[in-house]
Amino acid sequence: MQPVKNVMFLTGFFILAVLLVGCESTEPTAIAFSGQTMGTSYHIKVIDEEPVPAEALQQEVDQLLVEVNEQFSTYIASSEVSKFNTYKGDGWYSLTAGFISLTEQALQISRLTAGAYDITVGPLVNLWGFGPRFSENDVPQDEDIQRALSHIGYQNLSIDVANNRLKKSTPGISIDFSSIAKGHGVDRVAQLIEAKGYHNYMIEIGGEMRVSGINAEQTKWRIAVEKPDSTTRAIQRVIKLSNTAIATSGDYRNFFVKDGQRFSHTLDPVSGRPVQHTLASVTVLAPSSAVADAWATAFMVLGDKKGYDLAMENKLAVLFLIKEGASVKEVMTPYFQQIIEEHSS
Repeated sequence: MQPVKNVMFLTGFFILAVLLVGCESTEPTAIAFSGQTMGTSYHIKVIDEEPVPAEALQQEVDQLLVEVNEQFSTYIASSEVSKFNTYKGDGWYSLTAGFISLTEQALQISRLTAGAYDITVGPLVNLWGFGPRFSENDVPQDEDIQRALSHIGYQNLSIDVANNRLKKSTPGISIDFSSIAKGHGVDRVAQLIEAKGYHNYMIEIGGEMRVSGINAEQTKWRIAVEKPDSTTRAIQRVIKLSNTAIATSGDYRNFFVKDGQRFSHTLDPVSGRPVQHTLASVTVLAPSSAVADAWATAFMVLGDKKGYDLAMENKLAVLFLIKEGASVKEVMTPYFQQIIEEHSS
């Protein structure tokens, strides 16, 4: 899966979160395991009154994540998304229900953001050197940007949810789920764990997280939001959470500089260029990790002012970290403030 948005810096987000959970319980009711998926790592903790079969559970998680990759990874030529992307026809293309469901979620957020979030942005990502063949200092010409833009636009996808089908109005349109697939993977793992009767857990994939119930210390999960500083790792604030998904996106670790100009990896699907604003990072709280993941990307494109207005319009819990010279300003929606106040005790 493309590590475009947040693998490079959100790993630190998770490590800080783990350190703040406290010492691991020596009781057999708390387990933790980790592994590799989607070009990054995952970490899972489960707490239960009865012993949890860690090895068996991890095997099921690994198999589930393989299935997610086989649906949504553009790095796998035989994946469902890769096969759809190579389809050049103009008729309906049948896909699995899970694929259609995630696409529908993505298209809904695309519509709400007027295209600031767009899963057809892949050609731009590759053009600017942030794709599978990562290349720094890769500044494209204007004509190359315009050519890429001609193959971008969520409006060029038609969806038939009832019959699990998609149709392209432009043959060159392709889908890139890197801005939502990790969150989706978190949600799928959460469904698996809850189906087994476990309700106290933390799941993290490449920085996208979801927590439920309580931790090994019998308290709410303590999650650290990282300070947006490319030179060091530090904590901006710590929040207590339960039964919530968390996604953070930022531009302070994944960028390149050429001729004194800084180019962010966050690309505007409308202009075809890296964003230019003072928003350093954004953290979104939502019931679904996939939804939080996608909205975090959208807000990084929109910036703090347009992003805040849209977050308020949609009653979303969002924390914006804004660069003001050498300092960082926090701006949060009242919905974010309400959640952290409700979980503060």
